[in-house]
Amino acid sequence: MKVSVLQENLAKGLGIVSRAVSPRSTLPVLANVLVATDEGRLRLSATNLELGITCWIGAKIEEEGSTTVPSRTFSDLINTLPNEQIDMDLNVRSQSLHVNSATSNTDIKCIDAQEFPPMPAYELDGGMELNVSDLKEMIRQVAFAASTDEARPVLTGVLITVEDGELTMAAADGFRLSVRTADLSNGNSPSVHAVVPARALSELARIAGDGDETVTMVLPPGRGQVVFRLPDIELTSQLIEGNFPEYEQIIPNGSKTRTVVATDAFLKACKQAEIFAREGSLIARLNITPGDDMQPGAIEISAQSEETGSNETVVDATIEGDPVLIAFNVRFLREVLDVVETPNVALETTASAAPGMIRPLGEDGFLHVIMPMHLGN
Repeated sequence: MKVSVLQENLAKGLGIVSRAVSPRSTLPVLANVLVATDEGRLRLSATNLELGITCWIGAKIEEEGSTTVPSRTFSDLINTLPNEQIDMDLNVRSQSLHVNSATSNTDIKCIDAQEFPPMPAYELDGGMELNVSDLKEMIRQVAFAASTDEARPVLTGVLITVEDGELTMAAADGFRLSVRTADLSNGNSPSVHAVVPARALSELARIAGDGDETVTMVLPPGRGQVVFRLPDIELTSQLIEGNFPEYEQIIPNGSKTRTVVATDAFLKACKQAEIFAREGSLIARLNITPGDDMQPGAIEISAQSEETGSNETVVDATIEGDPVLIAFNVRFLREVLDVVETPNVALETTASAAPGMIRPLGEDGFLHVIMPMHLGN
């Protein structure tokens, strides 16, 4: 293999694929990035056997070939080189990659590409096309609610369903639930029911561009995998086996109190409360008081810690229904408010021991259910 590539392009490509590298594996080749020529371009691939990312970058190919290069060593080196052309020449017999740029000459010990797990190519026919910006927003509003506890693997994933031209993503960790729906431009999309690791979706959102690109999602039959294909990037992930909970059952059917509050003010109050609640059990008390002819309604958010003190913030709100005192995990509140895109948000509650529901005002496709915490004294 003998190729020339711009430092900027190579550094960007390595930054995209390196997150799929396995840092702690019994297979040394999984700590490497596959570097291969591919129809006039350079293909970079990394995998930890559960998640695989491939990126294609422009290059001048003098001799075809492939090898695998230690990811960290290669990335660190390329990031220190000037923004100029980089020439790479592989000695096949010794599996040593010579990297030359300006006054820098480096030889890196590699592992034969034949030891790298095969990255199968899938046909994109019959795939589902999604707008990148819409997909990124959906992932942002759902993936954070997935569990990080491997004891229940299915809850570390996001349930993706497609029915009647509507895409739904749902994630739950036993204490909260995030659900986001969107209409697909292609109403003829096939039905889908798959649990995708939340980490894979977060990586997809990270590497996808911000333009009007489309991403194609394919579920190859019988492979237990999902493939997301962008113009120059492909992400492949293993699906999670198991039955995702019937989450519709925990979505409240109605509420006795509906509190409409400015998102920014509510978020800021939760951030202040979290400063003190994080020292203990992350409890924030919400005292919701409807208004009358004399004064507007208000929601008081408070938290305290024996070590650091206490905080109370009162935020004006439009409240319909009964007064209620309820406690939530303030970090969970802050995290959902962080992903609300609308100026105002509605908090719907029934009782102090019943789940609360958060809905962005003016956005019908997103809802978040959060379980209450014990109020104590």
